[in-house]
Amino acid sequence: MRVPGDQAWEQTSALYAGEVTHRRLRPARHRLRYRVFSLLLDLDELPSLARRLRLFSFNRFNLVSLYERDYGAGDRQGLRAYVETQLRRAGLPAGGAIRLLTMPRILGYAFNPLSVYFCHDRDGALRAILYEVNNTFGERHSYLIEVDAGTPAGATVVQRCRKHFHVSPFLARDMDYFFRVEPPVASRQSFSINVVARDATGPVLSARFHAGRRPLSDLALARVLLTHPLLTLKVLAGIHWEALRLFAKGLRPRTKPAAPDQLMTVVRLPRS
Repeated sequence: MRVPGDQAWEQTSALYAGEVTHRRLRPARHRLRYRVFSLLLDLDELPSLARRLRLFSFNRFNLVSLYERDYGAGDRQGLRAYVETQLRRAGLPAGGAIRLLTMPRILGYAFNPLSVYFCHDRDGALRAILYEVNNTFGERHSYLIEVDAGTPAGATVVQRCRKHFHVSPFLARDMDYFFRVEPPVASRQSFSINVVARDATGPVLSARFHAGRRPLSDLALARVLLTHPLLTLKVLAGIHWEALRLFAKGLRPRTKPAAPDQLMTVVRLPRS
């Protein structure tokens, strides 16, 4: 764990404002697009951010806030301790920077369909990405996927895993996820993540978040609160509105399966 006071450490967290697009390819074609913003939060920096920013609080109410109980196992264990526990259980390196990309609570409310943790080793190399998925039924599941140790810093990461968690009532669970991620780094002014859901026939759904990087400051937060008012409520309302549109196009919801017994799916790279 790094020590506050290092200037580079202080500049790790950032704000990313951009656009989410979804494209459903079959059985009915459908497309949606909406503006969003997310915070990239270095977990070691959360207390420092809460002291420095007037509009952001950590585990306390504010215009913008982050509560640890909204993530992981939903307890007050501490996010860093939670993620490091999962890394160690999976046999992956721990002890380096962990950076969380997520939509914060706004006026006390949050709903995150997807939050992403970028997990580094002590030497600074990205060694795993944890994708934390929430559905509208109040359930959560995560996919912890190893990153090749030889991946250059900032290079695009391509990953794959089996879908084990019910998200959309219009998508089967018998699918695979394919991720293509440009990790958020200070030297690059943009970030993108693409997720494709595929069944045995081919791609069914493609989702992309592309955003520009901004310094995390009170001014930046005030601006996005004005340009993206009540963001998290709009995301949840948008999910239900798009479900109605899909229903109108002839799609019918599937029976919801039981949630997985385990909160986490771990994917390790094959060993030679």
